[in-house]
Amino acid sequence: MAITILVPQKIREQLCAVLQAAGDNEIGGVLMGEHVEDNTFRVVEISVQSQRGTRSYFLRQLREAIFHLAGFFQRTNHNYRRFNYLGEWHSHPRFFLRPSATDKETMWDLVQDKQVGANFAVLLIVRLTNGTLDAAATVYLPDYRSMQAELVFDL
Repeated sequence: MAITILVPQKIREQLCAVLQAAGDNEIGGVLMGEHVEDNTFRVVEISVQSQRGTRSYFLRQLREAIFHLAGFFQRTNHNYRRFNYLGEWHSHPRFFLRPSATDKETMWDLVQDKQVGANFAVLLIVRLTNGTLDAAATVYLPDYRSMQAELVFDL
């Protein structure tokens, strides 16, 4: 099951601005997406958590994530087949674009959680390098498998 994640220009610009503002501190939020076709999804919104992390750690704030998701679902008329939770994003400004052991544990906990109800979850890890967005996405499945997603950035 190969998954493609489309990242529109406006989302890329938003990520760049947030990363620039966060500097060397990690920051993140929720990815909200649109099911485009088969295994292709477009990021249509991201949340940006108000509480930043440190230089080496980012802690997801569940209440804030739920708040953003509730607003997204309302704006998309609760059309869950087309618009839904896609996953999480956060920055690794000083590290490789690979999920840490904590990242992996968090993502597998999310896809195992019956209340979340996700068939998969994407973790998008981003950073700025000389003003250019670098990114990698990993898909987590409930059976503890993971795989790289294909990222396609609109120009």
